[in-house]
Amino acid sequence: MARLADEIEAHIRRLLQNSPDGAIVIQRTEIAEHFDCVPSQISYVLMTRFTPDRGYVVEGRRGGGGNIRVLKLKVEQQELAALLQEVEDIDQARALGIIVRVLEDGLISEREANVMQAALKREVLQLDLPLRDQVRARLLKAMMTAAFEHKGGHLE
Repeated sequence: MARLADEIEAHIRRLLQNSPDGAIVIQRTEIAEHFDCVPSQISYVLMTRFTPDRGYVVEGRRGGGGNIRVLKLKVEQQELAALLQEVEDIDQARALGIIVRVLEDGLISEREANVMQAALKREVLQLDLPLRDQVRARLLKAMMTAAFEHKGGHLE
């Protein structure tokens, strides 16, 4: 099932990349037919892989055949700074989603993203909750700050 979800995600990302405005309107049933799966599988991919933390907005539309609008958000360093400054604690999934979003927007390299993701995993941060999520948030802020300062920007 993970492989099918990966293929559906890649398909939706390709559609978004080919869209001039970073937005697409899709129908679950059409995508499901294309991948020979049930429409709920499409919903699962949209809910888990196209989240605000990863830089997407997914809107269901009533009527018109059940269209779903997917919008890729643009992130700037200042917007990311504001987001991270408010974060006191963060779980692994949300932290990794933010890293993917920043990577996709070209604000960090793939190597930087891999290092950040490795450092923020629960297997590495072997602490009890809520301390683990608090430490993860501090590490994420520090790593983003260092990455942006290296590129001539600032996170503060």
